[in-house]
Amino acid sequence: QVQLVESGGDFVQPGESLRLSCAASGFTLDNYGIGWFRQAPGKEREGVSCISTSDGNTYYADSVKGRFTISRDNAKNSVYLQMNSLKPEDSAVYFCAADPPPFSVSTMCIMSDSLDVWGQGTLVTVSS
Repeated sequence: QVQLVESGGDFVQPGESLRLSCAASGFTLDNYGIGWFRQAPGKEREGVSCISTSDGNTYYADSVKGRFTISRDNAKNSVYLQMNSLKPEDSAVYFCAADPPPFSVSTMCIMSDSLDVWGQGTLVTVSS
């Protein structure tokens, strides 16, 4: 069974850091595009960051550039999102999703409706 499982969400204060993990099972992430998306209550889903597991090419939303870093560990069949300097507006449910080749990391982040494989989400709350 093809599955993505997110973990690492938590309640943190502004300025703190979190590392989210996205573990794949039932398929290998090699050559896939993997993206992190988030959705806050009452808001549309936003593509946060996407990465190509083959060449490491990345895309970041303007709202997280310089604060978030996406990475992959193909040996662990996982993708990570390091989130630093968290802000209250980063609060959301974070999902990861997979896109098979051929893909563009920017296109999959911007136009995520066509993605078929999604995780269940992990909640990030940033508040003082």
